[in-house]
Amino acid sequence: MRALAKLRRAPLFLVAAILWLPHIALATEIQVVRSPGGITAWLVHEPSIPLLSVSFSFAGGASLDQPSRKGTGNLVSALLDEGAGPYDSLAFQTRLEELAVRMGFDADRDSFSGSLRTLSANRDPAFELLRLALNEPHFEAEAVERIRRQILTGLIESQEDPDAIVSKTWFATAFADHPYGLPNSGSIETVKAINTADLRKFMAKALARDRLTIGVVGDISAADLGPLLDRTFGALPASAKIATVPKATLKGPGLLKVVEKTIPQSRVMFGAQGLKRDDPDWYAAYVLNYVLGGGGFSSRLNEEVREKRGLAYSVYSYLYPLDHAAIHLGGVGTQNQRVKETLKVIKEQIARAGEAGITAEELANAKTYLNGSFPLRLTSSGRIARLLRVIQRENLGLDYLERRAVFINSVTLGDIRRVAKRLLRPENLLIVVVGQPTGLSSSE
Repeated sequence: MRALAKLRRAPLFLVAAILWLPHIALATEIQVVRSPGGITAWLVHEPSIPLLSVSFSFAGGASLDQPSRKGTGNLVSALLDEGAGPYDSLAFQTRLEELAVRMGFDADRDSFSGSLRTLSANRDPAFELLRLALNEPHFEAEAVERIRRQILTGLIESQEDPDAIVSKTWFATAFADHPYGLPNSGSIETVKAINTADLRKFMAKALARDRLTIGVVGDISAADLGPLLDRTFGALPASAKIATVPKATLKGPGLLKVVEKTIPQSRVMFGAQGLKRDDPDWYAAYVLNYVLGGGGFSSRLNEEVREKRGLAYSVYSYLYPLDHAAIHLGGVGTQNQRVKETLKVIKEQIARAGEAGITAEELANAKTYLNGSFPLRLTSSGRIARLLRVIQRENLGLDYLERRAVFINSVTLGDIRRVAKRLLRPENLLIVVVGQPTGLSSSE
């Protein structure tokens, strides 16, 4: 936060320049940079903005945690800037603040990711701090226990959080003993069991160069970036020998699970089989989901559940492709006595779309929104760098930014009907309800 404060005090010309970033992302050539040591990154070179943003990830993430040590990756991600190389925790944080550097790490289900944002004038010392964090973390006992306590506090609080409970229960039911069935942050028991050796083992197997994807945006040339990549990432293992994460099979289709909790409003999570990102029907499913539940106030679910019947304030759906599974998820919160009716309406809308698809007007409106809103999401160099990383990781192609609109505009009503019949079957929904829903009980 202290580093962020410095960036917020950036000159007005810098703030103004950042406003043009969406145009930069969509119009500027993406360069593929290969370092002398063989590390690849995608670069958008923009010398007019004195900022540099880096987004990187290592494939694997929390799915590499041992079940008895679930939460290891998450704990590592919180500790990498808590002392490294010649700096203890305080000195490392002080150095970040002095340089106005933002650095962060995260472990999700399929990747261990990190980001760096720095003024271009501080490029070299900023990258040195990143090198130290990735290669020479201390994992000092005081820092480990302090961060562990913070995580445990969050886990204890989540036991009373209906949103956390419904998500945890849905994934545990859907994926059982697969790594996806356990929260990324682990449980109270598994987090307590993690020791320093576990942290270093995770680093050794998760942070390898053959699992690395990098996106860079800002004031740096390809010639300068290559050697910098080698200095920062070059000492990491070339590859890591890890067990292959198995394909996950979605369990519980048609199952209703009620978790009793004394709250005035129930939380509901529903989902079924989705599509992987490389599925030929992906863009049709993307457009279809926008119409069904991904379009906010304009979606069918919102229109029927909120606007017409006043059953809930918010209802939504989204596609969630993972490396080893694909899900189509949705959620809603409503009064206990109205859960049954709400689920009936949701199922009816899913069935209706599954049988008939959508209208030509809905298709046209969806295309307009999905194309028009896309540049507005790219409001910072960090977001653009992340997009470059994601495009690589998903193998979408160097020209993805140019072709994305073409893919969306090529979706036809026939494509929609075909994918709707694949995805939208209300009888296949796995539904979890947390609360005291009137007239509902678990079907298992």
